[in-house]
Amino acid sequence: MAVARLSALIFILHAVAVPLQAQRLPGSVIPEHYDLAFDVDLERARFSGTETIRVQLSEPTRRIVLHALQIRFQEVTISAGGTTVRARVTLHQPTQTAALVVPRDIPKGPAEIHIRYTGILNDELRGFYLSKANGRNYAVTQLESTDARRAFPSFDEPAYKATFSVSLTIDEHDTAISNGRLLSDTPGPGRGRHTLTFAASPKMSSYLVAMAVGDFQCLEDSAEGVPIRICATPDKKELGHIAVDAAKQLLGFYNRYYSIKYPFGKLDVVAVPDFAAGAMENTAAIFYREVDLLADEQTASVANRKRIWEVLAHEIAHQWFGNLVTMKWWDDLWLNEGFATWMEKQPLAALKPEWHMDVAALVDSQRAMNLDSLASTRAIHSNVETPAEIEASFDAIAYEKGGSVMRMVEGYLGAEPFRAGVNAYLEKHQYGNATSEDFWTAMTQASGKPIDRILPTFVNQPGVPLLDIALACDNGAATISMTVERLFVDPSMARTTPTSSGWQIPICVKTPARGDAACQVVSGPTAAVAAADRCLPWAFVNGGAQGYFRSSYSTDILRAIAPDLTTRLTPPERLSLLDDEWALVRAGRHTVAGYLTLASGIGGEHVSGVLGNVTAPLALIGEHLTTPRTRPVYEQFVQTLLRPLFNELGVTVAPGEDDDRRALRAVVIAALGEVGNDREVARHAREALDQALAGTTPLDSTAADAIIAVAAKHGDAALYEAMAAASRRATSPSERYRYLYGLARFEDPALVQRGLEFALSAELRSQDAATYLGRFLANPGTRVQAWAFVKQRWKALEPKVTISLGDVRLVQSLQSVCDAGVRDDIRSFFATHRLPAASRAVDQTLERINNCIALKDKQTPVLTEWLSARETR
Repeated sequence: MAVARLSALIFILHAVAVPLQAQRLPGSVIPEHYDLAFDVDLERARFSGTETIRVQLSEPTRRIVLHALQIRFQEVTISAGGTTVRARVTLHQPTQTAALVVPRDIPKGPAEIHIRYTGILNDELRGFYLSKANGRNYAVTQLESTDARRAFPSFDEPAYKATFSVSLTIDEHDTAISNGRLLSDTPGPGRGRHTLTFAASPKMSSYLVAMAVGDFQCLEDSAEGVPIRICATPDKKELGHIAVDAAKQLLGFYNRYYSIKYPFGKLDVVAVPDFAAGAMENTAAIFYREVDLLADEQTASVANRKRIWEVLAHEIAHQWFGNLVTMKWWDDLWLNEGFATWMEKQPLAALKPEWHMDVAALVDSQRAMNLDSLASTRAIHSNVETPAEIEASFDAIAYEKGGSVMRMVEGYLGAEPFRAGVNAYLEKHQYGNATSEDFWTAMTQASGKPIDRILPTFVNQPGVPLLDIALACDNGAATISMTVERLFVDPSMARTTPTSSGWQIPICVKTPARGDAACQVVSGPTAAVAAADRCLPWAFVNGGAQGYFRSSYSTDILRAIAPDLTTRLTPPERLSLLDDEWALVRAGRHTVAGYLTLASGIGGEHVSGVLGNVTAPLALIGEHLTTPRTRPVYEQFVQTLLRPLFNELGVTVAPGEDDDRRALRAVVIAALGEVGNDREVARHAREALDQALAGTTPLDSTAADAIIAVAAKHGDAALYEAMAAASRRATSPSERYRYLYGLARFEDPALVQRGLEFALSAELRSQDAATYLGRFLANPGTRVQAWAFVKQRWKALEPKVTISLGDVRLVQSLQSVCDAGVRDDIRSFFATHRLPAASRAVDQTLERINNCIALKDKQTPVLTEWLSARETR
């Protein structure tokens, strides 16, 4: 343990690159209120702070420990019992803490900590940091999960809720935004300066404090008496109208859903030029990456508008789940993120039915189950202590698995009983903290159902249940028999790892005898369920596609259900069936021939989310399981499958066409052009893109990404230059990223190298570097060259790609590798270039690569035989 002590009371604590020791604050000092006054110098990228923290001591002490990082303490005094004493500051670098030590005991009871300090506006997109746009600087906070300590000394753990009063002294031509409403705006102190003072926040955790300083301008409106502002830099203010409309409708929906109406007085939503996350749910002041909030009303694609609504729905949902009630510690992060992931779908399903949010919810479940079937997964509730461990827990287990088990419980209980449980939980714990046990206790008490026995089996243990389904007819009645085990993508793990058999699994059975689904809970390694009082050709045990499990059906059931896929099963149900089959192929339990036989009926699919998620396995099969001889035959199969739909949809948007049909066209263009290697589609894409870049006929925004990807695959230097120029001159964030990320689709080595070198330029924001490089690493035509570049230029790339889970995204982009030599190279590289927050992601990526290698070895001959049989028919 390294301890720094300086008698002059000038101390600085810097960030460290090594894993941090685990330490929680002692718990004997409880903050009640912070007065925070900041003087922000944008030109010099620094700030000074004056802070008073009112605390309660549970016992006498000479030593108060709080968090501080990149903070230079100037003076610290502590007042209690009518006496003020100067404190000595001892910094403990590994735990990011500062101990305030006084000569004699501070008595039990109330006390005040007074701190004067300075800090830097860093370039790490965390804490209080510097953002740049339009030739000027901005100051912005991003404090989740453990970075409030970079902005002000604090008790920086979620359980230490307090109220916060903020004032900011800034340049006279700038404005500021914080959690509270603006109380006053007064000149000075100092020439050319003014001070904005904000109302005290509600009781909240330190990671939810928000501050933004700059020349922001806002669109203003209101919903149900709550003022709403959508704010951005002046040049992008008018791109906020979609968000204004969404925020109004979403706030109204949530006020009807929750028994507690929006409790925070006002709602500001701010797009900032540099922002590592998609958005951050700061209380009453949500901060955003520009592309996820701003879009031109006239040209926004379906995906743009859906993204704006969905992320807003997520962040506004957090105002209740996360802000009003906060998890007690980060091991229950799913209570925040899982709930918001589930909840974001509810208003969109009601307000935008054409977006098929039931399919989007199922896609979340599939993403979670794909991760959760790895041996390197984790339980939803997992021990986390260090900042790196906490940061790594912001993954598909916390978000998508957390949301999926919420959805499963709602499907089992019904919407209204589930809502009653949610509101009972919020009412009991409002302005406080809660645990997983608090949540499922509230749900059990409100519903009278055994949620306290169901949820722990999904929250406290890792893995995905696999239900092996058979259907029998005995004495004229249908009975479903099933066995339950844990699914692993690596079949050897199932033989060597003890399987979890304690799941309490809600299933909902759908049969030809009844259109609705009858729900019940099954437990134990085997179960039998009465399906009907007559014999049945098939039974589907995931009615509504709301269960968090995989199903393996007998060949007879699959054969019987295939003709009814589009008539008897809903879109999420048929996607569930197809995705389960693909998961079983990946796990070595079923064959690619069986999957493709079932998927051959997908050519008539008219829901974009279903078709889009089936084309992903088709792409993997084409890339990894074909041989030079079979690849043309496979491409012809894809063309035969999807050409009729392409001909039906056409290449132009028809008057009155709904959003999903436009999205469906984009899916078909991408699949035919990239997986099917359809020359006519490629020619159309290039012609359409050339016309758009020449300024004659704009692309349909919804199909634009697909058109660019297909055209760029065989693109030349002239097209590359035109796309790079289009990215630079774009006036909306979505258009800029459309062309920027399209540069990763070129496959000419010289153009690929140019694209890779751009990752090191100052023109590419750090927030985008990992995603940009990931596009090259995920593209089969650029992967080898991109991986060599990453290794060669790692020293220069590392500061840009390791910002706020960027390292995780970069590592995950390698999971489509399917070569043993490259796998070994990846393992070796990250063994010597360690990424603490991405260590689990490295293990998971290597496991996925191993799975792909095994899949290729086993299924390539099966695919060859299946394609040969089709040729001879």
